[in-house]
Amino acid sequence: MSITIKLFASLREQFGQDELTLSTTPRTVQAAWQCVSQQSPPANLLAAVNHDYVDFDHPLRDGDEVAFFPPVTGG
Repeated sequence: MSITIKLFASLREQFGQDELTLSTTPRTVQAAWQCVSQQSPPANLLAAVNHDYVDFDHPLRDGDEVAFFPPVTGG
């Protein structure tokens, strides 16, 4: 059982890698974030499961791909 975590933009820089594999399947997206960061998710963090944006209480299944995106600003 495993899930793939993808990190984008400043998260990739913060964690020093763009992809992680968790050998266990966390129950929710929030639990996956906590496995990666050891912290609660920031309020403005975006998440997607299998290419669809989801809330942090979204359940996970074995084989899912979870992507985390920091907030984007522009001008």
